[in-house]
Amino acid sequence: MPQEQEKGKKKAHPGKIITTLIALAALIAGIIYFTNYFLTASKYEETNDAQVETYINPVSARAAGYIQKILFEENQLVRQGDTLVRLDDREYRARLEEAEAAVEDAKAQLIVLDRSVESLVTGTTVNKDQIAAAKARLWRTEQDIRRYENLIKEEAVTRSEYDQVKAGYDVATSEYSASENNLRTSYSKIIELRSKRALLLADLKRKMAQMEFARINLDYTVITAPYSGRLGKKVIQEGQQIQVGQPLVTIINEKEKWVVANFKETQVARMHDGQPAQMELDALPGKIFHGKIESLSGATGAKFSLLPPDNSTGNFVKITQRVPVKIVFTDTALGAVRAGMNVNVSIPKHQ
Repeated sequence: MPQEQEKGKKKAHPGKIITTLIALAALIAGIIYFTNYFLTASKYEETNDAQVETYINPVSARAAGYIQKILFEENQLVRQGDTLVRLDDREYRARLEEAEAAVEDAKAQLIVLDRSVESLVTGTTVNKDQIAAAKARLWRTEQDIRRYENLIKEEAVTRSEYDQVKAGYDVATSEYSASENNLRTSYSKIIELRSKRALLLADLKRKMAQMEFARINLDYTVITAPYSGRLGKKVIQEGQQIQVGQPLVTIINEKEKWVVANFKETQVARMHDGQPAQMELDALPGKIFHGKIESLSGATGAKFSLLPPDNSTGNFVKITQRVPVKIVFTDTALGAVRAGMNVNVSIPKHQ
């Protein structure tokens, strides 16, 4: 009997050894884990509440019309200026031609006006010559009338001869007065036409602006990529009528990427701009990306929410707030990094 008990004890001994070894291994692993955790926590501020961000903007229509051609596919990489959509532009071309014709008409009116001013200026020279001739005739008739007035007193000429000379004097006076009036009228017309020219110039400027506006609207019928990036989902079809401002497709900026990390308010006391950071993406385990802090938010994330919390309502519960920290990549190879990916961020405490 004692021998059987001794054999039983010997059989149970290996199982206890295995259990002891497993417990010991777990204890050692726990010690290593917590040692590393506390060593890391003493050197780094960490958070896993972080995501990759970039500019994601809609490409919108700036002119209304029917879609004639779609020149892109979903998730396609495009360069700045690449044509994405063409609209039916016949109506916009007709408006541009109409505006161009209006500009040509205004220019023609200016040319006619300038020719009229030139003609009047030339006419003033003729008027001045006419005034000079009329003045000479008036001077001669004045001399004649004075001489005949003396002769008639001496009864050297008849009244009929005197009346003829007097009539010539009156005609010369009228001609001289008429020529002066014609000159004044010409000057008045020149002033009037030059004033009208200012109005025609203003009208020409307005029509040229309308022509440029029509040309811009025509250019809007060709919709291009505002910058290089990757397109999103295609939600339009050829032949579809679109309106001004309607989003056609989203474009993701592949060149500018950064991380917004939400640290606890108790972690940001020693953070500052330019501080280095290490980042590991859940989608790319084992690969460390490097960056630096570009800026710290001036308020907690809760203050930017649609309905910020109001602690004056009497149901206050203290919650540790998060402060958004913008971190830019210093690495250049970011092809596999996509917007929205989760990131684990570590920032040294003593730098």
